[in-house]
Amino acid sequence: MNGLTSSTDRYWRQALWLAVFTIAYNLAEGLVSIYFGIQDEALTLFGFGVDSFIEVMSGIGILAMVLRIRHDREGQRSRFERTALRVTGAAFYILVAGLVLSAATSLIKGHKPVTTVPGFVIAAASIAIMWALVSAKRRVGRALRSQPILADANCTLACIYMSLVLLASSLLYQFTGIGFADSLGAAGLVYFSIREGSEAFAKARGRECACSPDACGQSHDEE
Repeated sequence: MNGLTSSTDRYWRQALWLAVFTIAYNLAEGLVSIYFGIQDEALTLFGFGVDSFIEVMSGIGILAMVLRIRHDREGQRSRFERTALRVTGAAFYILVAGLVLSAATSLIKGHKPVTTVPGFVIAAASIAIMWALVSAKRRVGRALRSQPILADANCTLACIYMSLVLLASSLLYQFTGIGFADSLGAAGLVYFSIREGSEAFAKARGRECACSPDACGQSHDEE
């Protein structure tokens, strides 16, 4: 019994540190992306950076969730968690409005970024790191039989999809010079931002598995 308890505690500590790392990485990624997005006048990269800061807010809510479940697995979402999720959802929708307006303005004016090389580098690094995070969260979630942690792992996949959008638009512009490539990338971020905002509000209403339909199909009795 002591061995089982020790193993469970170890996995909960891993879940905690994964949540902390997710916050720290998104903060660093956001700062770097916004800096180069402004410097190179790259709309998609700038939007990606803003998204990273929104993910920081989401990550703080996830950290609170891990701390809560670690001590009380049957407990309900705290007011702080619900508020963090609502703020995150609202921030995603604000990002959508900003991206749509900026993309439309860029298309009308025929604006082109100076370069998209930083976007390519940042996207490639993000894909590698986020995939490692998804794998680690899934491993911990399965070990703890925790549907919320498994759902969070699947939510992290959205970050990979956004990184792929940034990567594709950066490569497209860099090798073709097509002026609307940057705005096209921003449109891709709009799609995923709407989905992320919707999921944040759904989770605030109590849907633990908003990002993971497959996981929700499993019985919570397993926890």
